Amino acid sequence: MNQDLIPSSLADLYDTMVAGFTVQFENLAELVVTPGWRQYQLVIILGLWALAVVLKLTTQTRWDAWARARIGWPKWRLRTLIQLKQRLTLVYFVLISWALYTVMQQITWPSRSYIIGVVATLAAAWLAIALVARLVRNRTLRRIFKWAMWVYATLIALNLTDDVAGFLDGVAISIGDLHISALGILKAILLIGVLLTLARIGTRAAERGLQNNDDITPSMQVLLSKGIQVLLYGAVFLAAIRTLGFDLTGIALLSGAIGVGIGFGLQKVVSNLISGIIILMDRSIKPGDVISLGDTFGWINALGARYVSVVTRDGREYLIPNEDLITNQVVNWSHSDRFVRLDLEFGTSYDDDPHKVRATAKDTVKTVPRVLSGSGHEPVCHITGFGDSSVDYLLRFWISDPTKGLTNIRGNVYLALWDAFKDQGISIPFPQREVRLLSDDAAAQQVAKE
Repeated sequence: MNQDLIPSSLADLYDTMVAGFTVQFENLAELVVTPGWRQYQLVIILGLWALAVVLKLTTQTRWDAWARARIGWPKWRLRTLIQLKQRLTLVYFVLISWALYTVMQQITWPSRSYIIGVVATLAAAWLAIALVARLVRNRTLRRIFKWAMWVYATLIALNLTDDVAGFLDGVAISIGDLHISALGILKAILLIGVLLTLARIGTRAAERGLQNNDDITPSMQVLLSKGIQVLLYGAVFLAAIRTLGFDLTGIALLSGAIGVGIGFGLQKVVSNLISGIIILMDRSIKPGDVISLGDTFGWINALGARYVSVVTRDGREYLIPNEDLITNQVVNWSHSDRFVRLDLEFGTSYDDDPHKVRATAKDTVKTVPRVLSGSGHEPVCHITGFGDSSVDYLLRFWISDPTKGLTNIRGNVYLALWDAFKDQGISIPFPQREVRLLSDDAAAQQVAKE
């Protein structure tokens, strides 16, 4: 390579890039103003766009009807179809412009279809970028990705990539052997964005595959999915460091010192992370279990790296740190099985036959929905004592769906007992107090006695 062509300073590099842009835009302007096939190509491009608009107007109804019939398609394919329908004019323009460009390259001079080829390339690039950008969920990142890729595609089509790359590579800082340039940063950002998108897609695909595998317990599914997520995102982090030019061996000592400092400051976070791993490994709780922790009663919605999501019957979602589930007493209503026994206390009058009361209570509770009455889960009713104004009983029964609530099933059983006791003539006593009004003489005698 001729050393005279290498810019000696950033100013020379900037001047070289500006000169390259100027030459390209002068060529483009010359193509537009010079009579002949160059202007004919612009007219052809406008005609192709008009034809694409006409095709969209005439075929959009048919495409809508065909799309509605794709009921069994996967969601990702339906989303892609919707994106194509929203850009139907651009799709038609890409197809007919490329078809015309290919034909003209074969039957006439290549220069007579140069502009058509450039525009067809840009249109195809814009369509592809718009479809691929849908993989980026964050709106801000999606817009940045779109504009960056559109600029890059435009530079490729206009053959300006070398000039721009040389300018960006010249904008750099050097610290010892470390050389960081604007071009390197842009390449790192692009690579990180692509790798993060692929990592997210891979993580979700792995989660779906694990969830569809019935041979793996829910706790192991969460543990494996978290492990895959850590591996993929860790690989992205290492790739980003290497892309920027950092030597991992050189920063090992510094990262160790920083890690010790962070460890002291993030003891709770690390404790929750370790507790989450222990919970997943010993399978003490899993998604769907019904637990009680203090005043919180609900079912586990999700197991996170730092907390467990517990949803109560009133719709509240509690984020309980994993450490609390390790150090505190937790009642897991569905640890080994989903059968839960409930106890109800009630009392009847001393005038009622206890044998009749017990039989009525057991027969009544069997009629309540959600109450089990099979082998090993038969309701029972016992006398627990003789109270001041009633004979006290304890009714025990089983349910298998605690996630549907406990208070509501208790209320339904109490209501069924009320109706059954009314029909059988069984009374439910309550404390009664007698108020006596004394005459004046009697009141005086009472005071004298005191």
